[in-house]
Amino acid sequence: MNEVRLKPFDFQAALARAGLQPSGLPRVEGSGAAAGGFRAAMTQALQGVSQSQMEAQRLQRELSLDNPTVSVEETMLAMQKANLGFQAALQVRNRMLQAYSEIMNMQV
Repeated sequence: MNEVRLKPFDFQAALARAGLQPSGLPRVEGSGAAAGGFRAAMTQALQGVSQSQMEAQRLQRELSLDNPTVSVEETMLAMQKANLGFQAALQVRNRMLQAYSEIMNMQV
């Protein structure tokens, strides 16, 4: 019969892999490229959505003021682009909240 040997659990190494300090709080400095990359990507995406919404509002205002350089097609396209970006950001938020809820409901 084979003897099973277990290695002792290295709590400090587990905390380091999880990106946590020994106190259990997230590491601020050097928290890893994945966390910083996701945060930067989300920030950039939300800024892009905000800019497209502001552009659509500007085009709507210009169209209502009968600016001859703004077409209805351009305005409608900008509005749809802003709406699509907002819906995508909303779905990402909903999925993140759903994942958070599932993690919080896990039994340990």
